[in-house]
Amino acid sequence: MAVFRSRPARGIRFYVALGAVLAALLPTASASVAKASPPGDRTASAVCLQCHAGSEPVNALAATPHGVAADPRTPGCVNCHGASASHAASMGQSHPDRLFGRASASPVAERNAACMTCHQGGVRTHWAGSTHDARQVACTSCHRIHSEHDPVRDRVTQSDVCFTCHKEQRAQMRRPSHHPVREGKVACSDCHNPHGTLAPKMLVRDNVNHTCYQCHMEKRGPFVRTHQPVQEDCSICHNPHGSVNANLLKLRSPWLCQQCHEPSSHRGKPGSAGLTSTNANALARGCVNCHTNIHGTNNPSDLATERSLRR
Repeated sequence: MAVFRSRPARGIRFYVALGAVLAALLPTASASVAKASPPGDRTASAVCLQCHAGSEPVNALAATPHGVAADPRTPGCVNCHGASASHAASMGQSHPDRLFGRASASPVAERNAACMTCHQGGVRTHWAGSTHDARQVACTSCHRIHSEHDPVRDRVTQSDVCFTCHKEQRAQMRRPSHHPVREGKVACSDCHNPHGTLAPKMLVRDNVNHTCYQCHMEKRGPFVRTHQPVQEDCSICHNPHGSVNANLLKLRSPWLCQQCHEPSSHRGKPGSAGLTSTNANALARGCVNCHTNIHGTNNPSDLATERSLRR
């Protein structure tokens, strides 16, 4: 397949040659456009190329997987754009049955159905009923079909496509602490499947933690002593898209810890400074100075000391 993709002109020559053979039979061939052709049937495409051969969209398509002439799965024009009998008969005075531009009047469901005719299963198994499907997002809203370079399939440019709609996440990714998405080392699709999953937020794994453990395996455990919020949901403490605090934390220590832990459990030394036990404990202290293994540890615990701290 790579050989034919490196020579886009070969695909064009194939269609043009076939069109020339069928030129004398144009009325008959035009009538055949009225019937949808299965992938690999290029008879109807030859009719289209009587006018469109050499145009920029067709030239660009030849350099994509949809333009590989030697692949029997390669669709014809009518597989995507519909039979378009009136368009062919009027020599382009009317529009094809199905267009895919952002301003297209073709229903999104109809456009997506054309794509799903071939692109079924795999990562698209749960497309029906997914968030993007329910919100009428068209396949071509993200993908460029008549282009050798599809930005959404490039790890460096993929996020720019996603950020077209997800503007809040774009702002979060600009914060000092963020996953290296802008640097091209992490892609949105590493964590999310835009075609739909059974997990929340279209995550690629069953839940948040299992998704995070794809990279952060050292946090999985098992540990003798576990931190329960860690086992429940990583996003309780971390904002995966970006934060102004180190390590993607939603708040910095000790205020993050004090969302769950009573701040007066460690007695401070109020008095001369007029501080209460609560704000004395919070002032200029970091929980991780002592509790270094936040995600879990195998170190033994001193039960007597632990009980005293809980009083």
